[in-house]
Amino acid sequence: MPLYASMFEDIDRMDAVAWANWLTDDARFRFGNGAETTTRDAARQGLADFYGLIDGVSHRMLDHWESGPTTIVRSDVTYIRKDGATVTVPIVTIYHERDDGKIDDYRVYGDVAPVFA
Repeated sequence: MPLYASMFEDIDRMDAVAWANWLTDDARFRFGNGAETTTRDAARQGLADFYGLIDGVSHRMLDHWESGPTTIVRSDVTYIRKDGATVTVPIVTIYHERDDGKIDDYRVYGDVAPVFA
């Protein structure tokens, strides 16, 4: 199973700790237009905080591309809002792996504003 498939399973379980284990200690992380973090612990906390705003998430991966240590994943992501409604938005995730398989740069691009509208 490709790394991204296993990693997205952790995300869809809303397990920020398991997801953060994919990252290096000094990983850079940015979700949308949010502030960039520069440590694994800050990335984990940022994702955990986001999970507190929703009741669920699931990724339907549409495509992926790999160029050396960089992977791009295009997904339709369905979020379950606190009111029980679901909203699906297109998301692109780009991450960079070091030689040891740990991710040192992780970026999520998409507009999640409809989730909170």
